[in-house]
Order: sequence, then C-alpha cells, then structure tokens
Amino acid sequence: MTSQRTPRGRRHRSVAALLPSLWPMLTEAADVPAATPLGPELLQTTIGLAIVLALIFGLAWLLRRVGPTGRGSGGVLRVVATHAVGQRERVVILEVGEQWLVLGVAPGRVNALQTLPRGAVPESAPAAASFSALLARATGKART
Repeated sequence: MTSQRTPRGRRHRSVAALLPSLWPMLTEAADVPAATPLGPELLQTTIGLAIVLALIFGLAWLLRRVGPTGRGSGGVLRVVATHAVGQRERVVILEVGEQWLVLGVAPGRVNALQTLPRGAVPESAPAAASFSALLARATGKART
C-alpha cells in the first residue's frame, strides 16, 4: 500500500507562495493608528446604557403601579380579597357583576364555596382566644 501523503517540503513551498499575496493586507493593518482616545466614546456608551436601563426600570415600576387592569375579559371580573389558608391553598373573593363569589383555590382545583350579594360580608365569628389563654385554661392556671 502506498501512502498519499505530500512531502513536507511541498507544504512549505505552498505557504511560501501565499506569503507575497498576503503581504499587502499585513502592511495595511500597520497603517491604522495605534491608539485612539476612548474617553468620548466610552462616555457616550455609558450614558446610553444608563438611559436604556432607566427606561426599563421606569416602565417596570409604572406597570406595577397601574396593574393588570383592562386585560382579559374587559374588567368584568375583579379580585376583592384573597387569603392564604395553607401553603398552596387560598380563599379568593371575586366580584362578578352584582355578586361576590367565594372560591377555594388549590393547585389544579377551584371550588365555589359561596355566592354573596355585592358588598355583603357575613358576620364574623367571635375572635378566637389566644394560644396562651387556651394553654392556661387547659393546664388549670387560668388568671383571675
């Protein structure tokens, strides 16, 4: 079997033949001034970046202040209140027209708990005793 390799000398000759054609490009690169002052360009870039970042943060702040009003169904639904009752569960009161819907919301599930007339809040249960009062009563060390 014979090898199809080219002799080393032949490879060097082909590179040497290319060198005169590359010489003008190498000499043109040397004609470029070595250093230009970066002060004005760097200042302009920094100011432009600061303006863009200020616009991004300003628009994010404005969107948070305005909120998601006007999206979706044209303002028919409105969240009146929400309260977390567990790690991933919550009770949500939605206003739909002239009614409030009390919903139980859990991952992958929404249950209608009650329907109330708009603005009607049921009477609250008496406030639960504090833990310390319950503990004192249970151990018989109630304060008098």
